[in-house]
Amino acid sequence: MTDHQTARPVVDRLGYLGAAAAFAVCMAGTTLPTPLYGLYQEEIGFSEQTVTVVFAVYALGVIGVLLLVGTVSDAVGRRPVLLCGLFFAACSAVAFLAEGGLPLLVLGRLLSGVSAGLFTGTATAYVLELAPPGRRARAGFVATAANMGGLGCGTLLSGLLAEYAPDPLVLPFVVHLALITASFAVLWLLPETVAGARPLRTARPKLPTLPPEVRGVFVPAGLAAFAGFSLLGVFTSVTPAFLAQSLGIDNRAVVGLVVFTGFFASTLGQLVVPRLGTARAIPLGCLVLIAGLALLAASLAWTTLPPLLLSALVGGAGQGMGLRGAVGEVAAAAPAEHRGGVLSALFVVAYFGISIPVIGVGFLSEPLGLAHAGLVFTACMAVVAAVSGTYLLRRSRATA
Repeated sequence: MTDHQTARPVVDRLGYLGAAAAFAVCMAGTTLPTPLYGLYQEEIGFSEQTVTVVFAVYALGVIGVLLLVGTVSDAVGRRPVLLCGLFFAACSAVAFLAEGGLPLLVLGRLLSGVSAGLFTGTATAYVLELAPPGRRARAGFVATAANMGGLGCGTLLSGLLAEYAPDPLVLPFVVHLALITASFAVLWLLPETVAGARPLRTARPKLPTLPPEVRGVFVPAGLAAFAGFSLLGVFTSVTPAFLAQSLGIDNRAVVGLVVFTGFFASTLGQLVVPRLGTARAIPLGCLVLIAGLALLAASLAWTTLPPLLLSALVGGAGQGMGLRGAVGEVAAAAPAEHRGGVLSALFVVAYFGISIPVIGVGFLSEPLGLAHAGLVFTACMAVVAAVSGTYLLRRSRATA
């Protein structure tokens, strides 16, 4: 038996893990700048509202790509779309390395949003399709864990390097470029999962549509994804400035660790979904989210650190439960030929959730102050989570 013949079954069994690793690397690049915004503000000189604009540009890139080309991988294949996503991630890192002031910072965030938009739905579908039949349930966890874990690792990596290594605005992106190169090699070796995939040059922008089989589960799944990502949006937008301005903590490693805790808790929350079942995990996740939002509000109101850490753990766990349940329900209902587009549509809803609070907090922080702006949007997100949870519980009972 040749080496190629012995290696092929290994690729067949473990290829989904390689795809998930590339997914995590891409998503890590989108959060690398989070602990660094204070340094950029010192070096370039811009306000909190400008940070909001920079984030809005990122969200515009993600949502625009998901809307326009979220269905493309169903026609041209998963690998070409993901390789393009890595290319844009590398271009984003180069833009940050150029350190050319605010325009290149904005360009870097836009390119990062494009890479995330190309990866989010497509990589989720690819991981599920590469998994052997006996590991499909595990692959659902691996895909969502790669998404959330990658986002968390980006903040932790850049926070540690910025605080304890030289060149804090250079080294994180150099490391990320090396990881992108390794991920490109991994994806190049993996097989295509879309039968009859057409050449990439034939791709045409097309808005995602929901097949009839998916529509019944998409609304509750989308509500849960929106509510969960809303908490992460408030948390990631408020935490760095809150730690520095209100608590006097300017250690960038601590900022990265606190934000990482929320994403890590999301990964842990996903582990309980198989025991609960996706239908029960989604409404329960919304209820846990409300507890996390209450803890975040307590931290903002009393200007203290422990409730902030607890909100990361509790709220992150609730977000993870809701996200894995939502992805599982939607992916199971979607026909294979529409899976990439349907998952992209789900993440469009999710990224509206993560972007609206950040933009709102940024624009309210000047007239109201950071803490009060965070409290306003925490209350709004609690209402969304409560409505989502109530709707999902009623729907579950009606179905039963």
